Amino acid sequence: MSALIGDALCVGTAKGPGETPHEYTFVTPDADESVKNGEFVYYEALADGETRQIVGRVTERRPIRLYPDAFMADPRVPPGVVAGMLGHDAGPHELFEITVRILGYYEPALGDFINPRLPPRSGRPIYLCSDEQLSQILSKRKMGERGSAHIGSLLSRPRDAVPIVIDASAFTSTHLAIIASTGAGKSYLAGVLLEELMKPHTRACVLIVDPHGEYDTLQEMANDPTFSDQNDGYRAVVRIFKPDQVKVRVNSLNIGDFKTILPDVSEPQEGVLWSALDEMRGGRGRQWGLDDLMVAVRRKGYGDEEDSESAGKTGKLIQGTVDALLRKLQGMKRQPIFHDSEQLPLSSLYVPGQCTILQLNEIDQRPQQVAVATILRRLYQARMDAEKGKADESSPDYLPYPTFTLIEEAHNFAPAGGDAVTTYTLRRILAEGRKFGVAVGLISQRPGKLDADVLSQCMTQCIMRIVNPVDQDKVAQSIESVGRDLLAELPALSKGQVIIAGSSVNTPVLCRVRRRITRHGAESKDAPALWFQHASGQERRRRQRDHALPLDLLDSPGLTLLKNTDEGR
Repeated sequence: MSALIGDALCVGTAKGPGETPHEYTFVTPDADESVKNGEFVYYEALADGETRQIVGRVTERRPIRLYPDAFMADPRVPPGVVAGMLGHDAGPHELFEITVRILGYYEPALGDFINPRLPPRSGRPIYLCSDEQLSQILSKRKMGERGSAHIGSLLSRPRDAVPIVIDASAFTSTHLAIIASTGAGKSYLAGVLLEELMKPHTRACVLIVDPHGEYDTLQEMANDPTFSDQNDGYRAVVRIFKPDQVKVRVNSLNIGDFKTILPDVSEPQEGVLWSALDEMRGGRGRQWGLDDLMVAVRRKGYGDEEDSESAGKTGKLIQGTVDALLRKLQGMKRQPIFHDSEQLPLSSLYVPGQCTILQLNEIDQRPQQVAVATILRRLYQARMDAEKGKADESSPDYLPYPTFTLIEEAHNFAPAGGDAVTTYTLRRILAEGRKFGVAVGLISQRPGKLDADVLSQCMTQCIMRIVNPVDQDKVAQSIESVGRDLLAELPALSKGQVIIAGSSVNTPVLCRVRRRITRHGAESKDAPALWFQHASGQERRRRQRDHALPLDLLDSPGLTLLKNTDEGR
C-alpha cells in the first residue's frame, strides 16, 4: 500500500540494481495503480555533500506475485473473495517489480539533471514525485515566460495537473521534427505550436509550408484577445499566400531546380543548359527571364563546328539536343508559378509577430519543391549577409532577425534516397543554419520515407502514434534522445498523445496535447454523413429548385451534367 511519509507518498521499496548501471528495481503492491509506465519516482541519497532527490522514470512493470490460477477458475467469484475464504486476506496479494531508469537530481543552475551514478540501497523507500515537483523539473520554461510554448500536460497525471512547457528558443535554433502516422494528430499539434509562437510573450517570425491548404483557420488568431497585448498594441498577424500568388523568379533557379522542373533532362541537354545559365549570369546579372535563357540555349545549337570535317553531323546532334531542351523550357511557360520578374519578397514572408501560410495545394509536387528550395536558399543567404554585415535596410532581402520555417509533408521535400532539390538545401540549413538564425521544423507521417540526415539533425522531437515497423525503426535509428522504453509506446499512443524529447525539455516526457484555441483545419471527411446529407429529400429538392431539373434526373449526376452541357451549347 502507498503511505505518506512526511509530505511524500511512498509507493515501494528498493530491491536492487537493474540490468544496466542506470537502472534499479523496486517492489510495490501498487494498490491504487499510480505507478504507470512513464511515471516519475525518486529516492533520497547523499550526493555532492547534500541529500538529494534522485528522480527516475518508470520503464517496466512486471508482476512477481499474482493470484493462483485456481482462484480465478470461476469468473463469477472475484479471486479476492476466494483468497479471503482460504485465509489469504492479510494485506495486498499482488506485488509488482518496477524498473526505473535513473535521470538524477535536478540542478536549477544548470537547468538539467545530474546523474549521481548511485542506485538506491536495498530496502530504501521509493517515493512518487508530486505534481509541483514535476512542474518544476520537467519543463525548461514556465507558462507565459518569454520563449515558452505550452503544449499540454503530463500523460500519467490528471489533465492539466503537470503542464508541459517546451523551450521555443531551443527548437527555433536547433530544429524540430513532428512525426506521426495519419490521423494521430500531428497537424493539430503543429497548430498548438503555432498558437504558442504567436502569443504576445513570443511573437515569432514563422512561415509554414502548407501543401494541402490545412492551416487557414489560424486566421482566427487575428481577432482573439489571447494573441494580442493591449499594453503595446501587439496583435498577431496571419498572412496567407494563395497558390496563384506564389511566384518564383526564373533567374533565381539553379541547375538543380531546372532538372527538377524539366522532365528527363539528358546529360547533353544538361551541358547546354549549364552553358546557357553561365552566359546569362555572366552577361546580364539578375536581369533575365525565360525567353532570354531560351535565346541563349538556341545559340548553343550553332557552335564553331564549321572548320571540322564532321561539322555537319556534329551540328545536327547539337541542334537536336538544343531543340529538345527548348521544347522542355517552353513547357515551363504553362506553369504560372515561374515568372520573369516577380517573386515573393522575403520581407513579406518573414516578419516578427506574423504567421505566414504558404499554400501550395494547387501546385504540382516538383514545382512545390523548387518553390520551397528557392525560398530557403534566399532566406539562408539573406540571414548570412545580415549577420556578416553585408546587407542593411536598403537591401531587398534584409532580414535582421531569426526565422522559423515549418514544413508539412516533409518527406516530399526531403525524400529518403531521393535527389529532390530541397533535400540539399535542407541538409545545409539543418547543419549550419543555427549560427545564422535559420531554423526549420519538419512534419511527416512517414519517417521511413524521410531523409535520414535531415531527420537526425532535428534536436527536438515530437513523436506521436506510429504503427508501421519501418517507420518505428527509422525513428529509433535517427533520434538518439528518445529511450527505447518510450519508443515501445509508439503503437499504443492514442490520438493527441505525444512523446516530446530533445533540447526543448529537460527529459523525454509523455504528453497529452492541449486543446487548440483556433479551429482545426485538417479534420477527416465524414463520408457517410455527407452521403446521407446529399441524398436527403431536402437537399434533392434544393438542387431541383436551383437547377430546374426533374427529380428523376437528380439521382443520376451524369444525366444532370449532360443536360447542363447541352443547355450551355
